[in-house]
Amino acid sequence: MVIAIVLILIVIASVLFHILAPWHATPAASNWGSIDTTLFITLIISGIFFIAITVFMAVAVMRYRHKEGARAAYQPENKKLELWLIIITSVGIAGMLAPGLVVYNDFIRVPKEAYDLEVVAQQWQWAFRFPGQDGKLGKSDIKFVDSANPLGVDPKDPAGQDDVLVMNNEVRLPLDRPVKVLLRAKDVLHDFYVPQIRSKMDMVPGMVSYFWFTPTKTGKYEVLCAEFCGVGHYNMRGHMIVEEQGVFDQWLKGQPTFAQTLTATAKPGRDSVLEKGRQLVEQLGCKACHSQDGGASLGPGWKGLYGRTEQLADGTSVQVDEAYLKESILDPKARLVQGYPPVMVAYTLKDDELGAVIALIKSLGAAGQDGEPSTGEASSPGEDLVAQGQRLAGSLGCLACHSVDGNKGVGPGWQGLYGKTETLADDTSVKVDEDYLKDSVLHPNAKIVKGYAAVMPTLAASDEELNALIAFIKSKANADADANNAQPGKSP
Repeated sequence: MVIAIVLILIVIASVLFHILAPWHATPAASNWGSIDTTLFITLIISGIFFIAITVFMAVAVMRYRHKEGARAAYQPENKKLELWLIIITSVGIAGMLAPGLVVYNDFIRVPKEAYDLEVVAQQWQWAFRFPGQDGKLGKSDIKFVDSANPLGVDPKDPAGQDDVLVMNNEVRLPLDRPVKVLLRAKDVLHDFYVPQIRSKMDMVPGMVSYFWFTPTKTGKYEVLCAEFCGVGHYNMRGHMIVEEQGVFDQWLKGQPTFAQTLTATAKPGRDSVLEKGRQLVEQLGCKACHSQDGGASLGPGWKGLYGRTEQLADGTSVQVDEAYLKESILDPKARLVQGYPPVMVAYTLKDDELGAVIALIKSLGAAGQDGEPSTGEASSPGEDLVAQGQRLAGSLGCLACHSVDGNKGVGPGWQGLYGKTETLADDTSVKVDEDYLKDSVLHPNAKIVKGYAAVMPTLAASDEELNALIAFIKSKANADADANNAQPGKSP
């Protein structure tokens, strides 16, 4: 009897959980609301079978429980029961399969008015290609892939000369216009997935898969890889921005064509070496993990990297010179920079290719020159303390966990942080002042803010670096206050 009651309670709890659960899918931002309907039909049918089987088990436990002197009736077969089970099961399976087949048939039947968008995936970044004014994408093949042509567009195909290349993780699409998405992978299995668009398709090396959709809501949507593609899989993200047709057209005109990228690689002298480095960085996917503008990323940023002294995971330090950079590319796990995971794969590059990549890193600023001081060394006298702190926050990886724009991160956000009273994990409170910030950098696990994990590594920062970081955090508090004062109705 107890088992029967438990089974009935499981059924009731399961139904209530589904009805009251707060984590239903967000509304679809494309024409594929039918995918949600298909999933709902599958859930209903499987739910009916779950309830029926569980209730039958409960009834069987109560009705046919053990009794003294009772004997089970032997019935080797029951054709009527078997026939009904076959019919009901077949109807259930057909009810789950048929809607999915109908939707998939529509999913790959592209309207004639749809325009093409090619998505190219590689570890761990996205690239995109639009047709040019002729409305046709040029031919592509893996044999054409090189440092100057990372997408492998056929340079002899006239249709490909005006193709528009978007060599970063952000792409834009016009509202209410169907688009055919062509999917290619350059290295391993990937999967192009935009949850709100309800679009998802595997990308297999050597094949071109496709589907289509029509964006129906403006907004910014996250692009994810839904197929495990290596250690940096979690960081393979991008954005799809849906906007009005006029805004999209203006953005598209500002993107380079394939012919323009080929012309850029033909520049003589030092510029050609730098351009070769840029093309290699795009082709190899370096930008997915190393920022070139001082922003935080999965690996150390390249802005101001050359000549800087880096703290390693084993507690030693190293000056970033050509020999260190070559070693880091050919054997990236030999000397790991403190605060970064060992996720970089080894690359086999020729001497001229290594030289081009290193030349690019050098061009992004050498430590102690052009206003880019070395970490752990004296800063340039003319550099503003807040600017030093911002640079350090990027180079040390702080901005990977601490946001400066009010968004929630792995650690407490820095906007409006200075002067704030924080509740700690032990339910005590502390005011965020200079002493607390210094202690949090040097001994991050001494006082953990409530709601955050104890994952921050210890940073061996000098007094000058601490002062610069604190100045930068203070500036975020002042910027927050200035923004509030600037709102209508508030006095300056």
